[in-house]
Amino acid sequence: MKRTLALMTAAAITLSPTAFANEYNRISFSSEVKSQIANDEIRASLSKTAQAATAAAIAKELSSSINAMLAISKRYPEVVVSTGQQTTYPRYNNAGKIIGFTGSVSLNLKSGDFAKTSQLIADLQSVMVVDDISFGVSDTLKEQEEKRLQLEAIKRFGKEAEDISRAFGSTGYKIVNVSLNGDGYNRPAMPMMAAMKAAESSVPQNFEAGNTTLSYTANGTIELVK
Repeated sequence: MKRTLALMTAAAITLSPTAFANEYNRISFSSEVKSQIANDEIRASLSKTAQAATAAAIAKELSSSINAMLAISKRYPEVVVSTGQQTTYPRYNNAGKIIGFTGSVSLNLKSGDFAKTSQLIADLQSVMVVDDISFGVSDTLKEQEEKRLQLEAIKRFGKEAEDISRAFGSTGYKIVNVSLNGDGYNRPAMPMMAAMKAAESSVPQNFEAGNTTLSYTANGTIELVK
């Protein structure tokens, strides 16, 4: 797995007025590290919409469709399949009278096997349409990378603290507080136009999953030791 690491330090360094009142020399700053890794997971959402004269007829048709979808999906154990939301609502004429019902049901796919998922999507399009396709980092890989980035952020924060203390002519520093945040997560999605093109054909589609950028930040305050 190829990945690149970028180290960043926030330019803003603030001196606390309250700190001076207490004869403390406190400086707050942040250090950020980033990692770009290849997406290893594909997610897709497909749906089926039908119309009928009665709600019972809609329920029967959707149930039949779901059973057919799940039967097709069982041929692909590499793909995690789950049923989504199912809705039914009435249709009215201009006089406000119910003239029929519309219902829909969705199916969600998730897998690390792009080829099998692509084939399953192609097979399912005999009874469904593609609503969305997106790519990202699996929970397992994301957790592993965040642990690595956390250590990098801590090391970076310590290095910056040393540099800052020397720049201010101090003999050292003490950490007052530090908070660690790993909420930087950029998962690119497949454009809807491409997703709709996939829905128009039963031929398996080749995917370019792209990369995801993960980031981790250490925010904190140090006290300069004179």
